[in-house]
Amino acid sequence: MPGKKKYTCLIIDDEPLAIKVIQEHLENLSDHIECVGTYTKPIEAMPLLNKGAIDILFLDINMPSISGIEFLKAIPNQPYVIFTTAYREFAVDAFDLNALDYLVKPISTGRFLKAMNKFLSMEQTQLQKPKEFIHIKADKKNYKISTETILYIESLDNYIKVKTTTNSLICYESLACIEKELPAEMFLRIHRSFIININQIDHYTSSYIMLDDRQFNIGRNYKEHVLSSLEKQ
Repeated sequence: MPGKKKYTCLIIDDEPLAIKVIQEHLENLSDHIECVGTYTKPIEAMPLLNKGAIDILFLDINMPSISGIEFLKAIPNQPYVIFTTAYREFAVDAFDLNALDYLVKPISTGRFLKAMNKFLSMEQTQLQKPKEFIHIKADKKNYKISTETILYIESLDNYIKVKTTTNSLICYESLACIEKELPAEMFLRIHRSFIININQIDHYTSSYIMLDDRQFNIGRNYKEHVLSSLEKQ
């Protein structure tokens, strides 16, 4: 398996046995993946997901309180998602939501490792090749945007606003997903709702950042990492 970073994952499934099966599969990848939480009730996972600190989510589809598909639509900061279900007919809906993969129960070790290798390979590629451009869809058009021109990106529930030096674009995407497309040496998550371009900062204090004549408050859970990162610039 490629990559040295240890990634975080979350498991949501209303069946404890199904959670146990995924945990057992993850033991084969303990050098790469750390499970930081398991939930049988999706709503209980929201606080952790809202922090945007999860790299990959294993999500059951057929659950009594809310379907995995509907739950995913309600997550503002979506990580990579691998759906797990006993029903093949949900596959089209799952991939319409840009799911990384779709695993049908019972999940074999080989099929699980194939899905995880896909995730790790994607992450490794992104680490090795910092992007000078990103592609987004907005207003029924495809835009190629130079990362240098991006001032900040703001979360708007299930949408994001990409503010550049020339315009603003609204697209159906999560902050967590687009964050993975941005060069880490240039962009910094400072709040659950904001990513800023470090090179565009006017000035900052221990509590806020000024950029593009706008004050961005630094989130309490991000403060230590943000200030440490900015001091290294």
